[in-house]
Amino acid sequence: MNYTIKQIADITNAQIIGDEDLIIKNIAFDSRIIYSTKNTAFIAINTHKNSGEKFIESAIDRGINVIISEHHYSQFENITWVIVENSVDFLQNLAKYHFENSHLKSVGITGSNGKTILKEWLYQCIWNEFSTVKSPKSFNSQIGLPLSLLQINDSHEIGIFEVGVSKPNEMEKLANIFHPKIGLLTHIGTAHLANFESEEELIDQKVKLFKDSEVIIFNGDNLLVDKKIRKLYSSKKLISYGLKENNQVHFKNNISKDENVVVKYFDEEISFPVQQKDEATLTNALALITILKELNIENHKIVEKINTLKAVEMRLEAIEGIKNNIIINDSFNLDLDSLKTALQFLNEYNKPKKSLVLTDIVGVNSNSKELYEEVSELVNEQKFDSVFLIGKEISSFSELFKSKTFTFIDTKELIDSKHITELENQLILLKGARKFEIEKLKDILELRKHDTVLEINLNAILHNINYHKSLLKPTTKMMAMVKANSYGLGSYEISEFLQHHHIDYLGVAFADEGVELRKKGITTPIIVMNPEQHSYETIIEYNLEPEIYSFRVLELFYEAVQKSGYDKKYPIHIKLETGMHRLGFKGFELESLSETLANKNVKVQSIFSHLSSADMPNEKEFTLNQLETFDKNSGYLIEKLGYTPIRHILNSSGITSYTNYQYDMVRIGIGMLGESPNSEIQKQLRSVVSFKTVISQISKVENGESIGYSRKYKTDHITKIATIPVGYADGIPRLIGNQVGNVGINKTLAPIVGSICMDMMMINVDNVPNVKEGDTVTIFNSKPSLKEFADYCNTITYEVLTSISPRVKRIYIKD
Repeated sequence: MNYTIKQIADITNAQIIGDEDLIIKNIAFDSRIIYSTKNTAFIAINTHKNSGEKFIESAIDRGINVIISEHHYSQFENITWVIVENSVDFLQNLAKYHFENSHLKSVGITGSNGKTILKEWLYQCIWNEFSTVKSPKSFNSQIGLPLSLLQINDSHEIGIFEVGVSKPNEMEKLANIFHPKIGLLTHIGTAHLANFESEEELIDQKVKLFKDSEVIIFNGDNLLVDKKIRKLYSSKKLISYGLKENNQVHFKNNISKDENVVVKYFDEEISFPVQQKDEATLTNALALITILKELNIENHKIVEKINTLKAVEMRLEAIEGIKNNIIINDSFNLDLDSLKTALQFLNEYNKPKKSLVLTDIVGVNSNSKELYEEVSELVNEQKFDSVFLIGKEISSFSELFKSKTFTFIDTKELIDSKHITELENQLILLKGARKFEIEKLKDILELRKHDTVLEINLNAILHNINYHKSLLKPTTKMMAMVKANSYGLGSYEISEFLQHHHIDYLGVAFADEGVELRKKGITTPIIVMNPEQHSYETIIEYNLEPEIYSFRVLELFYEAVQKSGYDKKYPIHIKLETGMHRLGFKGFELESLSETLANKNVKVQSIFSHLSSADMPNEKEFTLNQLETFDKNSGYLIEKLGYTPIRHILNSSGITSYTNYQYDMVRIGIGMLGESPNSEIQKQLRSVVSFKTVISQISKVENGESIGYSRKYKTDHITKIATIPVGYADGIPRLIGNQVGNVGINKTLAPIVGSICMDMMMINVDNVPNVKEGDTVTIFNSKPSLKEFADYCNTITYEVLTSISPRVKRIYIKD
């Protein structure tokens, strides 16, 4: 987009306060991830859950001087305002105008699964055939789609845009904004199905996108989809694809046996080799071929393009580095969109110093000078301490970069220079095209080299938090439990991510955990749930807030407050005993407690208790008694105090099972990590943690031979045994050896055999297809799941996670 403020106001019927001649090329909607302020406006998006207007000051602090908002705030000087009636409607109306006045051929992709992969595959196939624009990441919602459409410029010939809906009646608005010439419907699955009355209603919503399409490409394996589309759009050009032979595009041969696959496209045949033969990949390949044919790409070119397709890596890794560095590894791909995404990700960390490794941008069909001028503008706004440029092309434009800049022909030259290993206490972003292999830098810079890793998906955590928030009132606060090193996932890394996403409180078990967070820059309020007597001075020094559960603790802590010279009312949190019989004030103590509190210079920040059995449906009566006790006792205490502290009692299971008792705040723990005892809730959550390693060696063991220590397992036939480098020192309990537990290899469960060693264990891989040394082994994630692994261990998921050794490398991913 490229509009003056006046043009934007005319298009959307908005009011201007300020300079109407300013030019706007970008609209930012999240003050935390503004990567460029040049020609950028910040839109304060208001929804029923939140108001973007409370982040206006933050956007202005970052350098934004144009604000799009439903209200004008006169206290901010020298700001141009675009005042709109409804921020989301404004964004959609502007995007609709912009799209309808473009002249590109558009492809709209909707469905339950595969939208982003197909968009990225299609882009890889056509970028050098046409000037192409696409949705960044998975921007496909009521806000994401308009922002994607606003990227269109006059040079673009083809646009590829995802469209997603999660609730009824959402598609009408999106179809009004965007009406693609070519419509693609991917697989219809269970994603968001819980929000619709039936699969039929979900399909009805999805296909509304195609009301103005000339061509509709759809997965005809779903008979309901096939029936709906043929009935609604019989006058349009319809092409069905799928694994069943009734489709116009399908596989002719036996794909499970033959090395090459043969695609039957109407009367034509297209043959090519494939490595992955799972249904999802093969179905997506059929959809891709169908679109490429519709874009008049010749068959031999289609085969070439499919053979060079790269895996769609949609993730950023954050890894603990040497010399107290944090390494952000985004060495999977490089274009302008992914560079912007990576720069946004940097804003989630508050390390004051940061450096960038950046390579040539390969495969972008544009003028080099214009490209690197735009790249340098983006980079310069981040104020990196050092920039390391790799590649002849980008190095020739090094004068455009304002930071201390070094140039290298290839990655080896940078490694040999030793510059990169001299960095300390920094955030280091590795961003490069695959051909430069800058992942070698990651190998040098990472602190732990263990092949066994624990991957933590930060976006999945955010999804799970937002799901639980969707059950609550907009005003209800949320506290995240990050005790025990965030259940083994990494206290600082998780806390920093949560702080960035405005969690209201963090909860730790002991003062030391809170101190560590404070030292690393966490400023969110932190409750210490078990404040030990010797830690009171530390709690006060680091502005932590203690749980107070007895008169003894109250008296001792207040003495520490007086000795410290603290001259304000110190915030404390009162724990009530409601039936768990662990810690807390009992009902008969409350009168005395209220009198004691009245005479002390403290402020009761919150009153809370804990449900012992919210995850157990057969204990509902007991839980309701706990809730009734809490309501009565907390109400009594509030009346005596004369002011109203925050009240909270619901944990993760409580949020989903006893939502009506949410009070002022809830506490999320294991639910944040994607675990729920309720099977229906579990379907709505995303898996957060993946514990993985690799196969070190595969051996053929003769019949009757023993495996491992104590000879507890003996083969009864010639057996293929894989050894993997993970053992009880990494957190795998010995009790799951000898065929109690399984691991996942190539989507197949394989039993653990023999006794588990300190650093290794052995797996029977007889039934694992195409297994080889170096293959990835899943200890737990999806197959087996974390819950299944906990069942092997005869324990709960909490214990599994908190038992994983610190020597296991943690990798933090945003997908």
